[in-house]
Amino acid sequence: MDIIPFVKSLGYLGVWGIIFAESGILLAVMLPGDSLLFASGFLAAHGKFDIYLVTFGCFMAAVLGNCFGYYTGKRVGRRALEKEEDGRFLKKAHIDKTEAFFAKYGRSTIIIGRFLPVVRTFAPFLAGVIQMPFRIFLLHSVIGALLWVGSLCFLGHYLGKRIHVSELEHYLAFIVTAIVFVLLCPTIYHLIKRRRAKRLAEKMNNIDC
Repeated sequence: MDIIPFVKSLGYLGVWGIIFAESGILLAVMLPGDSLLFASGFLAAHGKFDIYLVTFGCFMAAVLGNCFGYYTGKRVGRRALEKEEDGRFLKKAHIDKTEAFFAKYGRSTIIIGRFLPVVRTFAPFLAGVIQMPFRIFLLHSVIGALLWVGSLCFLGHYLGKRIHVSELEHYLAFIVTAIVFVLLCPTIYHLIKRRRAKRLAEKMNNIDC
């Protein structure tokens, strides 16, 4: 897909609609959210969008999409997983991947998952299924959306001032991957450090016993 012509054809409502869908509608799991945000910021640098308007709209769409996914999971619950997990709409591999992240990172999955395709779509749904308190879910959702949308849109805008449109396709995949990696490193390091500290404390308790 040539992302620049695609985003140009969408306009504001199209961009916001895709971000909303990928943030909480299970059928939209394969939409290109990362590339879309970066390309939107990039095009804003060339006058296609207003950077603040497109960024704010994407942020709101991301949060509202998450809320939609959460309430879908809360309303439908485990019944949908039992009925459809090997079916056409709920792929078992997608569910297993997201549940593994919840098991490993807990509530932080809502933030970390923002930067991971598949997980960012399924995480709100499963948060609803497991009845995560909505206030906690919303807080993590807002933080995740702010980091995800803000970083990709504004970096796209920054590089858009320095890279010609014709050169973007050569760098897009590398740039988006690098952004996600850099943003996730501190969070993953903190979680690994906390897990190691927990294991050490458990070992010390076992020794004392």
